[in-house]
Amino acid sequence: MKKRIGSYPRVRVEGGGRAVVSQAGAVLLVETVCKAGLDRAISTALAPWRRPRAVHDPGKVLLDVALAVALGGDCLADVGMLRAEPAVFGPVASDPTVSRLIDTLAAAGPKTLHAIRAARAEARECVWSMAKTAAPDAGGQVIVDLDGVLVLAHSEKQDATATWKKTFGHHPLMAFVDHGSGGSGEPVAGLVRPGNAGSNTAADHITTGRLALAQLPKKYRRGRRTLMRTDSAGGTHEFTAWLARQGRWLSYSVGMTITDAVHEAALKVPPAAWTPAIKSGGEIRAGAWVAELDGDVLKGWPKGMRLIVRKERTHPGTQLRFTDADGLRLTAFATNTSGVPIAALELRHRQRARAEDRIQNARATGLRNLPVHDTAQNQIWLEIVQLALDLLAWMPMLALTGKTRRWEPRKLRLRLFSAAAQLVTTARRRHLRFASHWPWTGVITDALARLEALPNPADQYLPVPTSGTTPTGTTWNPAPTRRDSRALDLPTIRHKTRNSPPTSSADRHESHPDLWQRHPGAGKIGVGGRPADVVRSWCRFEPVRKSGAEDLAQHPEVLPRARRADSSLLPVPRRAVVRCGARHNAGRRRAWIWSANAAQGSISARPTAKCVSAFRGGTGAGTPRSERSLR
Repeated sequence: MKKRIGSYPRVRVEGGGRAVVSQAGAVLLVETVCKAGLDRAISTALAPWRRPRAVHDPGKVLLDVALAVALGGDCLADVGMLRAEPAVFGPVASDPTVSRLIDTLAAAGPKTLHAIRAARAEARECVWSMAKTAAPDAGGQVIVDLDGVLVLAHSEKQDATATWKKTFGHHPLMAFVDHGSGGSGEPVAGLVRPGNAGSNTAADHITTGRLALAQLPKKYRRGRRTLMRTDSAGGTHEFTAWLARQGRWLSYSVGMTITDAVHEAALKVPPAAWTPAIKSGGEIRAGAWVAELDGDVLKGWPKGMRLIVRKERTHPGTQLRFTDADGLRLTAFATNTSGVPIAALELRHRQRARAEDRIQNARATGLRNLPVHDTAQNQIWLEIVQLALDLLAWMPMLALTGKTRRWEPRKLRLRLFSAAAQLVTTARRRHLRFASHWPWTGVITDALARLEALPNPADQYLPVPTSGTTPTGTTWNPAPTRRDSRALDLPTIRHKTRNSPPTSSADRHESHPDLWQRHPGAGKIGVGGRPADVVRSWCRFEPVRKSGAEDLAQHPEVLPRARRADSSLLPVPRRAVVRCGARHNAGRRRAWIWSANAAQGSISARPTAKCVSAFRGGTGAGTPRSERSLR
């Protein structure tokens, strides 16, 4: 028998493997979705488009497609790679269901686009608040870059026409938030346009600028802390006037076309007025100078505009233009920033070239082509691409450090997302075990640990105790919960009686009228508040003398707090449920559910069959009683 001799070892291939998860590194993106609250936000936003008795949530379906695109997919059918791993991604809709959802969302028009964008804006504010010093606004300013993208089409599609580069396809206009030299960037706006759309169409730039501002936190939607950067396509009278309009007061740095007037003014600048250009480190850039122009060239432009021109030696092989002088290439840009040296302003505008990297990443993440026929459907696809790019930007921002945060999507897929793992179930918990010999297993596990340390969306505004006891010595009792639950830590609620909630006036603690109010009729204990998100927590009832009502009255800060869409804090959510553990009494197990309904202004305690059955064990399971109010 002859042995095979070659460069690679020979292995036998079988197709009956189990408990192996491919693309297991994508759990990083799944955890990012959960920590950002994007799953809940987009599910709530798309709830009006969910049909009665539908199995799949539209928000979950849209996020599944976005995850598939983030992993390298370029069409709707690529969601099948997630469907093959239900242990990591949960139930995934079939291809016909995904296609029908895209048709439904496209038929609804701007309403669905507004809903998706509102959910993204809510999650973006949440991520930036968790990122802290790694957030794009850590320096007190947000930089938004606008640029066009040419997307080729290889078949007849709506609005696919010849482009200015003599190709065939579409010409979307995108906006990206710059993360600086230490990170990448995230998209905040995308507008599908025909292939023959103009590069300097002011109306499209204004529309994209409005969409971009709506994605930013409210404090950055106007004022000098937001900087808009564009190339010469944005150097129009209408767009600069819109940026500098009274009440908006945005900072801008837009490229300008070298007209005859600008060319003549640049030739008249004396040699002593030219300032050497600088690099990002502060060093002088050889062969480049900058100067500021004024006079007649600024007539007709917004008040406060500064026109800065740069001349530099051309790169080898570059063909000179008619506007170039003395063998030096001339470029110009306009800004309304004052009090900053022109060399620093020129460096800031030159860093707009990072937008080209963002466009390259977008092409590698679903924007290589627009896969569907209608423009409305392709606009939904563009929103899905932006969701995928958001996840690829938020995950490194929250979980990666150093050089790994600057990895581009291709490198993230190759080194992190493509890593396989073994699925192990033990103690009713599922674990993913990555191979110890994989070079980047440590990066994956460290990133997951950082994500686990972040607060859950519902808990970000909660006063979490720093020690194991309250100020009065009451012991805190955090109950064991699943890793992905949105549990809150509440103190142990103790009842004076063994079989019922507190019923005396002392238990109601009427000395706190703002918190506990006696309502006529049912006699329930009232709590103020308005509808908000759902918050759940576990606590255990213990038959001791001190009443739970007194505990809560003395420590109102432990009441659940939720955040509405307008970011205001509420004392109690609309439906804050406290599920209580079972307690053994005379051979029976009994469980109470305390529910706080802010819309009705009441808190009640009642046993339910579901709760009792959940803790039923041993012998003699008790029969639930009827609803009992706290009288």
